[in-house]
Amino acid sequence: MQQVKIQVDDLSDGAIIQLLEAHLAEMRLYSPPDSIHALDTPAMKHSSITFWGARVDGELVACGALKQLSPEHGEIKSMRTEKNFLRQGIAARLLERILQEAKSRCYKRVSLETGTNEAFAPAVSLYRRFGFEDCGPFGTYLPDPFSRFLSKSL
Repeated sequence: MQQVKIQVDDLSDGAIIQLLEAHLAEMRLYSPPDSIHALDTPAMKHSSITFWGARVDGELVACGALKQLSPEHGEIKSMRTEKNFLRQGIAARLLERILQEAKSRCYKRVSLETGTNEAFAPAVSLYRRFGFEDCGPFGTYLPDPFSRFLSKSL
């Protein structure tokens, strides 16, 4: 596998925003608008959210974020890998880095929301490998047949 560099990204070069715009477009294929909880561009820049980018030879190939919900609870947001880099372990390395940060912040729990369509199965499989388990809605989420909620104690 190629050398992957994962680091905090300030969103200034626009690469993560472009990747997540493609993510939003794909989410629209599987979920109605009210059931899409991906961050829009203004929300991405909120101070409660830290983004990481994974780059190969300087090119952004994946991203993920950690949002502080409370001093003890974080939410994983915006996990996305470019199609040409799927199934290469990049998302797992990115998730490891985000969980490492959650632990350093002394979070007791990390949660996430993802879709219920079969297209989300690879992501759910990744999260389960890392110990995430089904849970109910958290934060400001409401029950939704298009949303699956997962959580992990740290």
